[in-house]
Amino acid sequence: MDPRRAIDEPLTVFVGTRAAIWLPTVVAILSFGTGVANISATTVNPLLETYFDIPREVQRAAGFTGALTGFLMLMSAWGMRRRLRAAWVSTVVLLPVTAVQGLAQSSRYSLPLIALSLLSLPTVIANYRRFDRSADLSATQLAAVAALTGTLVYGTAGSYQLRDDFGGLSTLTDAIYFTIVTASTVGYGDVTPQSQQAKLFGMSVVVLGVASFTVALGSLLGPAIEARLSQALGTMNDSELELLDDHVVVLGYGDLTEPLLEELAAVVDFVVITPDHELAATLRTRDLRVVVGDPSDEEPQKQAGIEHARAIIAATNDDAQDALSILTARQFHPEARIVAAATDRENTEKLRRAGADAVISPAVIGGHLLVESALGSADMEGLAERLLDGEGQENPAADD
Repeated sequence: MDPRRAIDEPLTVFVGTRAAIWLPTVVAILSFGTGVANISATTVNPLLETYFDIPREVQRAAGFTGALTGFLMLMSAWGMRRRLRAAWVSTVVLLPVTAVQGLAQSSRYSLPLIALSLLSLPTVIANYRRFDRSADLSATQLAAVAALTGTLVYGTAGSYQLRDDFGGLSTLTDAIYFTIVTASTVGYGDVTPQSQQAKLFGMSVVVLGVASFTVALGSLLGPAIEARLSQALGTMNDSELELLDDHVVVLGYGDLTEPLLEELAAVVDFVVITPDHELAATLRTRDLRVVVGDPSDEEPQKQAGIEHARAIIAATNDDAQDALSILTARQFHPEARIVAAATDRENTEKLRRAGADAVISPAVIGGHLLVESALGSADMEGLAERLLDGEGQENPAADD
């Protein structure tokens, strides 16, 4: 995180989309850690003990359920990275649960969990609009969910119906326990089949469990491994782009773009949209964010998060292409500030009519400086250097 940005834009940094994702992640880690620590806890937080008298059994139950809630919260945080509305809903539900579990644990480790859970909830709720995507599960993932659910239902119902043929199985909880330890091939041996029918049923649960777990692991871990490989190879996946907020989108790449990127890199996050695959690969080797596509098309602009950008810049060598890109950008983000560079002086008004808030002609400015310098009317070279260094009073950005 850029310290300057934290000072200049505290709301964006600490209450923005990234905060809404990372705060529940920290809560998940705390919930899991405190849950594990409190499963066998024997000490009670004096501050909590003063106001609450919680039985020891409840504290221990809150311990292991807290660890489970932390795992579920971690999954929700992962879903929020993909902007899923379902993950946002589950996070809003789980945050109060982690606070209550921390209170029930009543240990010295619980206070940070309680405080952070309550502090995270307003941030997550405030970013409600940013998590608007529905879960798009593939056929393999749906099959994995169906297989796991079907195996659990089959094993639980079957073992409970055959409970008289099993040793150590008499309740529905025992049936669920037997199904999980059998399907996962753990097999503690405390619940054993006593008849041929029960043995055949247990074998079927093992086969179905192994098959469903294999499909589930492949469908869930496969995309994660692919994302890690993409990151290692220097490419940027959609989830990383989706985390950008209050950034700058650069439409296209031309002669003016390179010095522009050097200036942007020092002050703000940005994304470049270019149709050139080779250029995109080169920019990615420099750890720059790039979307490959036509800058005037809707899909690349959506992928670059143009709806949440603070500013948009069009500065290629093609004024016509810049005009089309600006028209599309203005459609998605009517309130954004759009700045364009006009290669030809006569296209300045055309770019303004396309939707640009400000149009600068580098050729005209450079020509003016050269003429003034040649006539010796002023120290134009010094003025140019001051502009480049950001020290000149004539710099409009300094007034903003």
